[in-house]
Amino acid sequence: MSLKIERKTLPEDHPSLATIYSNIGQVYNNMGDYSKALEFYEKARKIDEKVLPPNHPDLATSYNNIGQVYNNMGDYSKALEFYEKSHKILEKALPSNHPNLASSYNCIGLVYKNMGDYSKALEFYGKSLKIREKALPSNHPSMATSYNNIGGVYDDMGDYSKALEFYEKALKIDEKVLPPNHPDLATSYNNIGLVYKNMGDYSKALEFYEKALKIREKALPPNHPDLAGSYNNIGTTYFGKGDYSKALSFLEKALSIWQKSLPPNHPNIKTVTNSIDYVKKTM
Repeated sequence: MSLKIERKTLPEDHPSLATIYSNIGQVYNNMGDYSKALEFYEKARKIDEKVLPPNHPDLATSYNNIGQVYNNMGDYSKALEFYEKSHKILEKALPSNHPNLASSYNCIGLVYKNMGDYSKALEFYGKSLKIREKALPSNHPSMATSYNNIGGVYDDMGDYSKALEFYEKALKIDEKVLPPNHPDLATSYNNIGLVYKNMGDYSKALEFYEKALKIREKALPPNHPDLAGSYNNIGTTYFGKGDYSKALSFLEKALSIWQKSLPPNHPNIKTVTNSIDYVKKTM
């Protein structure tokens, strides 16, 4: 309703319209509808580029939002391009220890992790953590985010004891400061489950994965990609335990959601399809 009124009363490139487009984009992004999110974020960006000076922080936010959607869609080179545009503006506009700069380093680190460049990922995550340690209280949720991210890189590198050390630091903060059904708490449980799975401790892995799933089922819409992530993790863990029918059931749930919520060429869809084929052959 607000958008209809604003579009009738304001010129096409009015900054208020950019804010509304951006907010709508964010809602679609949170719902996991990334193509819709991109459509609205791009509308906001076009206005911002017209009406704002080139180093305005709002333009950095616009680029950051688009980077986030590309990252969620699995287009990592595009994600990096927009995150770096955003970061350049923030470096000029903010003091060197500003938390927003830490968030920006964090985003870039995430893309490098997704691309498999772990040394680069650790470099940017480390820069983010340094700022947060100076600027934030020790139990701030953003500190937990940093610990989770660093833990994730160590996990991908196969250094499971390091990964667990960082994940448990994150979980301690999350359990203190977040409500019991917060999605970030689910992420923490999920991460610890992943390490135990990689270590071959499937019953421990399931314990943490199921904690994550319980939260996500309550907190997220039924076709959210993160819910599929939980089903996928539980499915692969049952496969590790040799329970193939349970594995298949959870993997098919994951595929069904990802096919609805992600672009057809997303790496997750290929991975889970391969897993399903492998389970069927093994049965």
